[in-house]
Amino acid sequence: MNTRHLNTVWVVLMLATLATLGIGEFGARFGLAGPLAMAALLAICFVKGRLVVLDFMGLRGVKFFWRGLLLGWLLLVSALIAIAYWIALK
Repeated sequence: MNTRHLNTVWVVLMLATLATLGIGEFGARFGLAGPLAMAALLAICFVKGRLVVLDFMGLRGVKFFWRGLLLGWLLLVSALIAIAYWIALK
């Protein structure tokens, strides 16, 4: 893993953080909150988690078992949050 790649990933993570901040702050102010905002936030968080697991934890080049374990956990948590939000809308 080279430094340039990690710097690029870091910039993507920072931009994603700013995007979630923008959705949270301006979405609530301008009435853009709701299922679409939640889906966008959850998708951004999943992508951020995937980048951290693969690049900063160094699991991009290891056996599938370890990547699958952590990415599966991330997917499970994301799915449970989405299900909880969906149930709360009813």
